[in-house]
Order: sequence, then C-alpha cells, then structure tokens
Amino acid sequence: MNENFLLIVGCVVAYLMGSFSSAVWIGKWFYNTDVRTQGSGNAGATNTFRVLGTKAAIVVMIIDIVKSWAAVMLAHPLAGDSLSPARLVDYQIVLGALAVLGHVFPVFTGFKGGKGVASLVGVIVALYSPYIFLLVLAWFALVFIVTRYVSLASITASVLFAILAIFVFHEQNTYLIILAVLIAVFIPVTHRKNIARLIKGEESKLSLKKK
Repeated sequence: MNENFLLIVGCVVAYLMGSFSSAVWIGKWFYNTDVRTQGSGNAGATNTFRVLGTKAAIVVMIIDIVKSWAAVMLAHPLAGDSLSPARLVDYQIVLGALAVLGHVFPVFTGFKGGKGVASLVGVIVALYSPYIFLLVLAWFALVFIVTRYVSLASITASVLFAILAIFVFHEQNTYLIILAVLIAVFIPVTHRKNIARLIKGEESKLSLKKK
C-alpha cells in the first residue's frame, strides 16, 4: 500500500479518535445525561465531575489522555521506515494536533467538545520529557488545591509547560518548541470565558466534596 496514503489515513484516524467525546458518550450511555446541557456545558472532565461525579470524571479524563497519546503513537506503525527520526516527530505532532482538534470539535457530537486540556496532556506525555509532565502536574495540583479553580490551574500550567520545555529542558526540535508555544496560547484561548469570569470574580470553584 502507498506509504503516503497510509500517512493520510493516520491523520484521519487521529482526528476521529480525538472526536470520541468520552464525556458525552459516558454521560448518555451510563447516566442518561448529556453533560453539555448542564453545568458549564463543556464536554470535558471538569464539567463531568460537576454533573456526573468523581468516578465518571476520572474515566473521562483517562480516556481523553489515552486517545491523544494513542493517536501520536500511530506514527510508528504507519510511517515505518519511510520517515527519518526528525520527520517522524513532525508527523507525530500533526497526529497529536489532529486528535486535540477532534476533541475540541468532535465530528460525532456536533463539533461541540471539550477544551482540550486532557487531550493535550496525552500529547505532552508522548512527545516530551516525563519530567516536564511531572513538574507541570505538580504545579497544576498546587494551584488547584490553593485556589480550587481548575481553569486557573490549567491556564498557568500550560504557560509553565512552555517555559520548562524551552528554557529549562532546552528542547532542540524546532517544531516541538513551536508546539509548546502554541499550547501556551491554545489553552488560555479555549478558557477565555473562564478568564473573564476570573477577572470579575465570578468563576466557579470546584469542591472535591461534590458527589
């Protein structure tokens, strides 16, 4: 089979994998609830927690992380030896970006998905040093514990990720540097309404005592 055709198929599959909106389907299949009609209306793990509870939110988060990680990993069996190591990383970035795009704009659920935080975590785990992930995770947990704002933790963690990748761990791949910068921009953009509420003091805090 033509190698270029396989690479294109990988792009389509990555987007479709990302389009599996776990928050929507788990809500409908097991709780007879569409999470997009309640809470913040977002099809992500945070709103799943608010609407359906802890167990459902954990499952949603794991699925969203794994699906984008798996999409990045598709590059190995599809590309084989047809791409150089550097080009393979480029292809992995494309697959990861398409998976996140699918999560935010899922074709299966009317292009109304989540904000892409968990999906981006899967991409980060697949492409960057695990130490970066652990440091960013620790920061996220610290900000959330202190403020109870998931949005603030997500936004600041995305910026910290870019700083760590570029200035602390000195990432050498140009496209991984660009991706880190784009993540630091993408997360705040998808949280722009949250930012407005944070400035006004109207953002909802997430209590771990819920459900």
